[in-house]
Amino acid sequence: MRTLILWADDASPNLGVRALGAGTAALLRRVDPGAEIVFQNYGMRAPQLPIGRLRSLVKERVTGSKGMQRWLAGFDLIVDTRSGDSFADIYGTRRLMVMSAVSEFAAQAGVPVVLGPQTIGPFDTATGRAVARRSLRRADLVMARDNQSAKAAKALGRPVDVLTTDVVFALPRPEVEKTRDVVLNVSGLLWYPNPHVDHADYRRTVHRLLDGLAADGREVTLLAHVLESDNPDSDIHAISELTAERRDALEVVTPHDLEDVRRTVASANVVLGSRMHACLNALSTGTPAVPLAYSRKFGPLLGDLGWTRSVDLRTAADAAGDALAQVSDGGLAGEAALLLGVTESRLARATTALATSVERVAA
Repeated sequence: MRTLILWADDASPNLGVRALGAGTAALLRRVDPGAEIVFQNYGMRAPQLPIGRLRSLVKERVTGSKGMQRWLAGFDLIVDTRSGDSFADIYGTRRLMVMSAVSEFAAQAGVPVVLGPQTIGPFDTATGRAVARRSLRRADLVMARDNQSAKAAKALGRPVDVLTTDVVFALPRPEVEKTRDVVLNVSGLLWYPNPHVDHADYRRTVHRLLDGLAADGREVTLLAHVLESDNPDSDIHAISELTAERRDALEVVTPHDLEDVRRTVASANVVLGSRMHACLNALSTGTPAVPLAYSRKFGPLLGDLGWTRSVDLRTAADAAGDALAQVSDGGLAGEAALLLGVTESRLARATTALATSVERVAA
């Protein structure tokens, strides 16, 4: 079976995108171990797919000059990940419409489209809701990774087929010793001006966390989860500025790849992070994580798994204090171990549904 995974890949500087790609591939291979998998994302565009602008996609659909429809028809199945959290209009309708157009044209090419485990919504505009409604109805299979997303899909008239969890939990767990204490992921997205939280408040929170952890005698490792790229939100830049502002000597880990970052978080006693997949990578290896959340995508996903250890940077009166209190709780490790059993049962639902789709393709 030849499968196209949309909006994730295995080479992105954002290791969360790599986790999404690798996890989706791992889920597919539970059903078809011999599947041929091709990734398609903004950073690795096929020449047949002009995804830069909606106008370019529509023009190609009309003229066929690049062979987009023939290229799409060459796949047996398409799994549309929407980058995990981009099936929404919070990033603007342009991104939503480009992604939805590719999915629509794939369906027109006669290829079954699966909306892989992801966040669905919010849709705050009439245009966003109309586009989302069309994508949901055109999909052969819709999987949500949290209950709130399932409610959003139902409100648009197309209930999800499967309520599962994030695909990162399908990845193998590295076997490493616990050689680190607290791993702190500093987000370049939040370190600089952004639409989610006040960046100056975020910087103060990070400094207060480091001061508090030092006062508690904890050893801290700083972790980049978005690597060097043309994008301004690299964690590496933020960590470089942070270490220049401090006198304490802190270990800094800049992972080489997804396996490296998973070994790093697996080696920790606890992870603190604002990149959701830094926390999910940790939890999927059995390491407890306390997210410093900045958007809706954190709470519902983790809450569905029974994981309540989290601090919402948008609403917490004392984010650093709340995080320090949770990190010092001795029950974290036991709770993390229990979570893995929940995620495996949820992934089993996705595997069963995906197997049915694959059987229809093979028939």
